[in-house]
Amino acid sequence: MIDVVAAVIKKGNKYLIAQRNRNKHFAFHYEFPGGKVDNGETFEIALQREIKEELSIDIKIQEKISSQKHKDNKINVKIHYFLCEHLDGKIKLSEHEDMCWSTKMDLYNYKMAPGDSKIIKFLK
Repeated sequence: MIDVVAAVIKKGNKYLIAQRNRNKHFAFHYEFPGGKVDNGETFEIALQREIKEELSIDIKIQEKISSQKHKDNKINVKIHYFLCEHLDGKIKLSEHEDMCWSTKMDLYNYKMAPGDSKIIKFLK
């Protein structure tokens, strides 16, 4: 099982979701951005690094929301979700097809990656 971190970036009453790359598992599904934890990294350091790489922004991690496991024929991951605040920088996508800001209720209208769809109920 691989540890993965995901940023639930909240601004006002909306959450940032990004559309997965067409060449990746769950292509075109929406997700809370993040990625794999490298050896020797804390979850927080990994999340800040991944968000800087994928979105070109700095975030402040506020609290852990939940962890969800997902296993299928291609992956076996445990995703750790953290509520975050966008601190600085203009969002520039380097890995994703698209992004949007969505209210909690509207998140249910998007085709979300499997683990990510399970945590919507924990959002405030």
